[in-house]
Amino acid sequence: MPVVTVSLFPGRSEEQKSEFARFITKGATEILKAKDEHVIVVFQENAKENWFRAGNPL
Repeated sequence: MPVVTVSLFPGRSEEQKSEFARFITKGATEILKAKDEHVIVVFQENAKENWFRAGNPL
């Protein structure tokens, strides 16, 4: 059962997230040979001020 976690800034529409989840699910079924009902996609929306790269805010 693939579980895919996607971290992103807030602001994407439900339609965008649904489309992306379908895209990820399609890839998992084709590449990992998973059944689509076994693919779980979790979106974690984190404010930009919580993101850092090399110790510096984005």
